[in-house]
Amino acid sequence: MLDEMIENKTDFDITSKSVFSNEKKTFTSRSVAALLAKNKVPSSHKRIADNYIIVKKIFKFQACMSRISNVEKSFLEKFDFNTLEFTTMKQMFSELELLQKWSESEDKQTRDAADEIMLIRVKELKFLESSSYASISNEIYNGYEALQQYLKEISKFQTVSGMKNLYS
Repeated sequence: MLDEMIENKTDFDITSKSVFSNEKKTFTSRSVAALLAKNKVPSSHKRIADNYIIVKKIFKFQACMSRISNVEKSFLEKFDFNTLEFTTMKQMFSELELLQKWSESEDKQTRDAADEIMLIRVKELKFLESSSYASISNEIYNGYEALQQYLKEISKFQTVSGMKNLYS
């Protein structure tokens, strides 16, 4: 029986591939973003994600989106966050987890800061999409993929029934 199990064993390595992986990537952000989305997602994050998906589906970011301002950049630096162009996937996952915690905080300033950071991140993502990711020069800094997948996972308009509601 043991020999039979060894013969039927596949070469699938669960430590290097997720269920959603394809041949090009050994790991995708989809599974981690899905796990983050399964947490208690703040309503402000859902609202921001819904707005992002609606604008993306209707306008497809054809209009020129501006970069974040120096004030917004300094606000991110105040909390020791890089700009989205220079954020790795691991940094983005920990940042999203932190923003979820901050959004559930008792302190109003902390909640407001979390919402402001999320809005800045979405603004950065819109700029990167409108510029066809031309400003990203290094494949290591792909935190934008994690943010994009997180927004897709938590939006109610990403599903087929949600899209029917959008167009009716």
